[in-house]
Amino acid sequence: MPEVHASHSIPTKILLPIDFSPSSKAALQMATDLALHFHAELYLVNVIPMFPAATMPDFIPENTFIQESQKNAERHLAKCQADLVAKGVKTSYSVEVGNDIVGNIIDVVEREHIDMVVISTHGISGWHPLVFGSIAEKVIKMVQCPLLLLRSAKPDPDLKTPSTRSMEWW
Repeated sequence: MPEVHASHSIPTKILLPIDFSPSSKAALQMATDLALHFHAELYLVNVIPMFPAATMPDFIPENTFIQESQKNAERHLAKCQADLVAKGVKTSYSVEVGNDIVGNIIDVVEREHIDMVVISTHGISGWHPLVFGSIAEKVIKMVQCPLLLLRSAKPDPDLKTPSTRSMEWW
């Protein structure tokens, strides 16, 4: 039986795909705890999806939408980074833009030499995940490093959805 070296099983760089939803906030706490425990770097990534021109209303130019989304993500990620650094966690982040969110996440895993991924589900059921699939599920199938999946409770239907809610808790 081959000997397993402890250094290969201890993460040194943990990726957290973050969309500023309540479930990703919980994943941020778990990823922070893991980074502190293993003395690992935490890499945060926010992926801004590009929409086909046919889905964007005429009154919202796509470039304006993407630029505003990038500014908001940068602001929120910088705040997260400052909070994490204050806790003693080495942190870096990026904002990615693309049509393939999962592909963007996998690209970051490879580019940044990530050796563990922490990702949360949104707890959404019904027709949307059946038709479009779950981002977390696709990442699980494609990533080659250890992954921690955090299941979120089903969202309260009386609360605003992540796409319509402002990012007030950041």
